[in-house]
Amino acid sequence: MKNNKMPEIITAPHALRELIKRLVREPLLAFDLEADSLHHYQEKVCLIQISTPAESVIIDPLALNDLSPLAPVLADKAIRKVFHGADYDIRSLHRDFGIEVHNLFDTMIACQLLGEKEVGLAAVLLKRFGVELDKRYQKADWSRRPLSGEMIEYAVRDTSLLIELYGQLREELHCKERLAWVEEESELLTGVRVNHREAGPLFLRFKGAARMDQRTLAVLEELLQFRDGIARGLDLPPFKVLGTDTVRQLAEKMPRRAADLEGITGLSPKLCKRYGHEILEATNRGAALPPDSLPSYPSTQRFVKDRQKGELLKKLKVWREARAGELGIEAGILVNNNVLEAVADAVFQGKGCEAPAISLKHWQNEAFGNELRKFVDDLDCSA
Repeated sequence: MKNNKMPEIITAPHALRELIKRLVREPLLAFDLEADSLHHYQEKVCLIQISTPAESVIIDPLALNDLSPLAPVLADKAIRKVFHGADYDIRSLHRDFGIEVHNLFDTMIACQLLGEKEVGLAAVLLKRFGVELDKRYQKADWSRRPLSGEMIEYAVRDTSLLIELYGQLREELHCKERLAWVEEESELLTGVRVNHREAGPLFLRFKGAARMDQRTLAVLEELLQFRDGIARGLDLPPFKVLGTDTVRQLAEKMPRRAADLEGITGLSPKLCKRYGHEILEATNRGAALPPDSLPSYPSTQRFVKDRQKGELLKKLKVWREARAGELGIEAGILVNNNVLEAVADAVFQGKGCEAPAISLKHWQNEAFGNELRKFVDDLDCSA
C-alpha cells in the first residue's frame, strides 16, 4: 500500500453511494474478493476490495442488503477492471449479486502470456515488489466479524499493488506485441458462470468419476448424496465431512460391513462411529441398484485416437512445443490440447488447411494462424 492508514470499510448504503460517485470518475480500478468457501456449505463473497491510484476501500457485502449500485461500475466498458486470476471472482460476483464484469484485464493471464514461470499473486508480488503476503489469511474464514487489523491489511495489500502491476505488465505486453492477446483472453473470461450443485448427479463434479464403471458410479453417487446432506445440515463444505480420497476409496472398495471400513484413508475411528452405519447404507444402496438403473458418465465428443489421428496429433504437439519455445510461453497456454485435437479432427473431415481457423482464437490466428495452416496443409498433402 502507498500509505499506512486503514482503508475505509463500506457497511452502509449511503457510504456505498458516495464510493460509487468516486469510482465512476476513475478510468482504472483494481478488484479482489475474499470468500468463505473453506468454511461453509454455501460459499459467499464476504469482502470486495477495490483500489484506485489514490485509495483502497473495502465493501462488506455481509453488512449490505443491496450491492446493485456497484453493478454499473463493473459493467462499464469505459473503466478498466484489473483482477488477478479472475475466474473465481467473475463466477462469484455473478452468482451472489448478478454482477457482470466488462473491460477486464487479468494480470495472471498477462503473466502467463509473458512466459512467467510462477503466476500466483503471492509469487508475482514477491518477485516484482519484494512484498510477501501473509499466508495465515489465505484460508481464513472471511465471514467472521469483526475483522482484525491484520486481516484488513492483508485484504487490501494485493489490490493496492495491482494497478502498479498492471502498468508494468501492460508495458511489457506492448513491447512484445501481446497486449491484444491478454485483452481477448480476459474478455472471454468475463462469460464464465458457476455450475450449481443442483444441476445433475453429484458425481459429474467428482474428479476421476469419468473413469469409473457404472456400479462404482452408483455407489459414488449414494456416498456423495449422503455427504452433501450432512454438509448442508452442518453448514460445512462437503470435503470437511468426508475427504475426496476417502469417498473415492469407499466407492471403489464398496464396504458392506463395519469391518470393511478399516484401512480406508481418512476414515478415523471417530468418523466410523459417527457415520459408519450411514456410509454402509449408502454403499449397499449403490451396490444393490438394478443393472438397468445404473448411472453412466456422459460421453463427450473427445478426440478419437486411431493410429493416423494419433500420429497427426503428435506432429501438431511437436510444432506447438517448438513455437511455444520460440515465444517463451508454456505450450498448453499457447494452444491447449482440445484445440489441437479439434484441428486434427477437422483435417480428417477434409477441411485441410482451413482447420486452424475453425478452432483458434483471434489472437492465435494473428500470431501463428498462417504458420499452422501451412504446417497442417503440408501434413495433409504428405498423408
